[in-house]
Amino acid sequence: MSARRGAAPLAAYVLHQHDWSETSLIVELFTRERGRVVVAAKGAKRPYSQLRAVLLPFQRINAQLGRTPADEAAEVHLLRGAEWAGGLPMPAGAALLAGFYINELLLKLLARQDAHPALFDFYADTLAALTAADEGARQAALRAFELMLLRELGVLPELDVVTQTVTPVQPQARYGLDAEAGVVTTAAEPALSGAALVALEAALEHGSGAALRQAVAPVTAALRPLLRALLHYHLGSALRTRQVMVDVHKLIEPAVRTRPTR
Repeated sequence: MSARRGAAPLAAYVLHQHDWSETSLIVELFTRERGRVVVAAKGAKRPYSQLRAVLLPFQRINAQLGRTPADEAAEVHLLRGAEWAGGLPMPAGAALLAGFYINELLLKLLARQDAHPALFDFYADTLAALTAADEGARQAALRAFELMLLRELGVLPELDVVTQTVTPVQPQARYGLDAEAGVVTTAAEPALSGAALVALEAALEHGSGAALRQAVAPVTAALRPLLRALLHYHLGSALRTRQVMVDVHKLIEPAVRTRPTR
């Protein structure tokens, strides 16, 4: 099949970029229409390049790609242009670290050229939640995003049934999440009640970010280690941003504990 011209602009976010040459960049985009796409942004590092001010993380853009290679699975596409499509102020502090964390999850877990429009919309909604949230709400937003990502990847079991028996969970019983066995009964901690799992499954099926964050909020502390184990199983390696977040908390917490009161 012969190469065809680039199609309509893609709704996109910048996940990561690195130098390609003295004047150009290789950029990883998360697009609504085509999933994760790698593009070459020629001249983007030049002082007067229009791309220089647009290719920023956490800002929605419309990206115009050049000719689609004859091989639809080609690794790198040419970025012909990009325009800012509106967005929130750049996150700062803990919200910025949280944003880079979910970007790294997408980079490591999403296959290229595999569209996930619902996840794209959820990502945009999560960025807004991270920017506006206090720490408790921010943690709920992160757990909600992890749940949605695992569901989109097809590796999160139905949460309202015991996986191996396909029987409904019981509201007062306690359950864990196992990477291979799915939802399992457990007497150990951390664990979630059947009622909490039913609420989480209903929110996932609804697809609303606000609904899922609301369902996550009461069980954030128990859910965090369960999801961390699932993610570690599927990642196969540690995340750089997670370690940075841990290190930052280690630096901040002693300072908070020893701060003199007035």
